[in-house]
Amino acid sequence: MKIKLATADYSFPLLEWEKAVRLAGDLGMSGIDVSLFEGRSQLDPAAALANPARAGANARDTVRAHGMRVADVFGIPGRDFTELAPNHPDGAVRRASRNYFQKLIEFAASSEARHVTVLPGVVVDGEKLSTSFGRSAEELAWRRKIARDAGIELAFEAHTGSIVADPGLALRLLESVPGLTLTLDPAHFIAQGYGRETILPLVPYASHFHARCAAPGRLQAPLKQNVIDFEDLAKRLTQSGYHGWYAIEYVWIDWEHCNEVDNLSETILLRDVLKKAAEALA
Repeated sequence: MKIKLATADYSFPLLEWEKAVRLAGDLGMSGIDVSLFEGRSQLDPAAALANPARAGANARDTVRAHGMRVADVFGIPGRDFTELAPNHPDGAVRRASRNYFQKLIEFAASSEARHVTVLPGVVVDGEKLSTSFGRSAEELAWRRKIARDAGIELAFEAHTGSIVADPGLALRLLESVPGLTLTLDPAHFIAQGYGRETILPLVPYASHFHARCAAPGRLQAPLKQNVIDFEDLAKRLTQSGYHGWYAIEYVWIDWEHCNEVDNLSETILLRDVLKKAAEALA
């Protein structure tokens, strides 16, 4: 079996964007996840979304020139998880967040990406979980319709610090919004101490897969410390009919010890692990 391998431009944030794209191609990837992260992506979101159609087309052409496709567009509109969160309690902020999302979809469509990842929101301080959760579901349902109308699959990432950091809540959110999918990153659950069995119910909802090594207490770890069984996950994803990308997603930021791993070496090592997993499935 051949799997579609990608990596992320934000895995190599000290490189200029086109050099990060070229590196992904040199690593043998057939796709790349393109980020628009406020304050920390190589592509500046404000500049890109001022003319999203043109910026998306430019991104597409650059990625193509290095023999790849845009696998996913990952948008984070704020410098932290609360800024422009989709479930922000202030209606004006939610409208601004929707406006950002519509431009993100236009960028993705022009880049010829067929997949977009967003964050699901947070538990709002002083508010019941059920209230924050309900607003998140409502906003993601609206976003899902906008994405679907553009021919794009929408997924959220259940990440550390989000309203669905618990895999059970992530499953509940998926069940609450028909057609919504998941960018599955097991590392976020493993780092918090959740067991493998709590992650498996999420597999059928995955439309994109973030692969990186992790261990309890470590959101990002070297392969020698890894506890995630990637071969088993690849098997289960295949059995569930998964046809998406396997995006090797190491990050380099001063958060959750994520600047303590050699991203380049670990990307190569995990790439080879995933290739072997595909061969075993074949």
